[in-house]
Amino acid sequence: MSDFTKLFETMMAQSQEMAKAMNPALEQFQFPDLAAMMPTMPKDAMEMAFGKTFNPGGLDAKTRLFVTLGGLVAQGAQLEPQIKLTVRHAIEAGATPQEIAEVIGQMSVFGGVPAMTKAMELAQAVIAETEEGK
Repeated sequence: MSDFTKLFETMMAQSQEMAKAMNPALEQFQFPDLAAMMPTMPKDAMEMAFGKTFNPGGLDAKTRLFVTLGGLVAQGAQLEPQIKLTVRHAIEAGATPQEIAEVIGQMSVFGGVPAMTKAMELAQAVIAETEEGK
């Protein structure tokens, strides 16, 4: 075990003890699913906020979401809630499951096959949820 790992584990244990001392209920606290807390932004609102409305001739919201998704996957697909949220917004912005899969697949070159596989699983779950809701 490296010195950093030991330090990190010690810090985590100390933090857990502090939380337990301040409020015993925190010992069992589970952070809620961020995706469930954030509604899907309507396509028109996305286009206004980060699409062509304020930047005529620039990238549309769907393309910006593809760039975001690619960056998240290239980082190793560690940011699961953000990947799910980005996929959900990309679908709302008009992206197809095929396009989303292509973006994620392309990132295997930059983030590795395990990152691509994890992101693909996350995207498939969001796509299935979206299709169930229709």
